[in-house]
Amino acid sequence: MDHASTPPMRRDVLGIAVDALTMAQAVARCTDAVEHGRYLSVGMVNAAKMVAMHRDEQLRQAVAGCSMVLADGQSVVWASRLLGAPLPERVAGIDLFHELLREAAGRGHRAYFLGARPEVLSRMLAQASRRYPSLVIAGAQDGYFPAADAPAVTATIRRLNPDLLFLGMSSPKKELFLSQWGASTGANVIHGVGGSFDILAGITRRAPACFQSLGLEWLYRTWQEPARLGRRYLTTNAAFMALVARELTGRAGRNAGRGSSSP
Repeated sequence: MDHASTPPMRRDVLGIAVDALTMAQAVARCTDAVEHGRYLSVGMVNAAKMVAMHRDEQLRQAVAGCSMVLADGQSVVWASRLLGAPLPERVAGIDLFHELLREAAGRGHRAYFLGARPEVLSRMLAQASRRYPSLVIAGAQDGYFPAADAPAVTATIRRLNPDLLFLGMSSPKKELFLSQWGASTGANVIHGVGGSFDILAGITRRAPACFQSLGLEWLYRTWQEPARLGRRYLTTNAAFMALVARELTGRAGRNAGRGSSSP
């Protein structure tokens, strides 16, 4: 059987199903989807997204409906191990973005970019062409369009017939767009890359590798934008730790209950 058609093993992390895949496996699933003309939508989860999904049922359903859900945050990987549902590694959305661009350039896959401000999008496209000279860019559209224009945007993407669609939008806009319009775009693979357009464009800087390995990219981003991100990250990180603690406490209580009821 073609491994791309085999359902991947999923882990339950705080009630959210996450695919237990390495980066190489995730890239292979995406390239196989393009090569075999299948539809594959990619959802990414980090601590903040998981907290938001527990509060927003529409977002939760949108992510749960993705063909492949990956651990974008190191904290999600750590939590999975604490909870006895270990994920093999973090698959960062921006790293997957670059891997897919590299594969697309080598295989002749056509890419469409949707999101960011017009000036950021323009700079990102220039950088993408510079880093991946063979990349075929099917088209691009900034993310600042009214919701009423979504059908027209979708029709344009479908007409341009890309293999890959990258959504450089913030959450939950990208998840909701993907859920409602993804399949209608005609793209084989859709990956919501969030702020990756800004990083590739050189507008914002990604955390050094040491911050990434320690799961502290959020701290580096807070240092860059303290007023906008400081309170948000502190709040969501605390809420995520509370979710993990609540799950561990609940399991301990259930295990204790089963033990006391044993003859």
